[in-house]
Amino acid sequence: MLRQDSQDAPLFGEEEDAIGQRKSKIRHPLATFFHLFFRTSAILVYLLCDIFSSRFIACMVTIILLLSCDFWTVKNVSGRLLVGLRWWNQVDADGKSHWLFESRKQIHGQNTPSRAESRIFWLGLIVCPIFWIIFAFSTIFSFKIKWLVVVIMGLVLQCANMYGYIRCKVGGKTNLKKMASSYLGVQIFKQAMKDAGDL
Repeated sequence: MLRQDSQDAPLFGEEEDAIGQRKSKIRHPLATFFHLFFRTSAILVYLLCDIFSSRFIACMVTIILLLSCDFWTVKNVSGRLLVGLRWWNQVDADGKSHWLFESRKQIHGQNTPSRAESRIFWLGLIVCPIFWIIFAFSTIFSFKIKWLVVVIMGLVLQCANMYGYIRCKVGGKTNLKKMASSYLGVQIFKQAMKDAGDL
């Protein structure tokens, strides 16, 4: 019996490990960097603005510019590259506005986003609006009303991107309703089975 050399043929499971390692690598480091850079910079400038500068207008303009760069980068670059999703508004010939949400078709082994990039994308997309919600409550309770405009701008821009990408991921409005109703149906069924089991 001849023994095959392990260099000629992969051992059982080695092929899957190699594929898993490729999927977890960051393939778009520049897009990943800027996906997080503008978001965290806007948050840091907001937190440190009173310490380094007493000029409100300069701080406000800087934060809004960073938020605008973040909105554009996430919507037009990092969403496409990191997770294969995009959304936009299209106006037809009648003047009606249509929101379009799409995801890249994935062929087996090709065009699949890496796990690391996907995690970074969704983590940045979900965590940063939470910070802006906290900032909104802190500005209201500390009576810093002039900062409320900046915080609302940050919240609106970040939540708009989050909403758009969740719609891309889940699907259209009908898919969102179907998913919610099926989840509700499953929960009611589980509760009914649990109650029947207790009898």
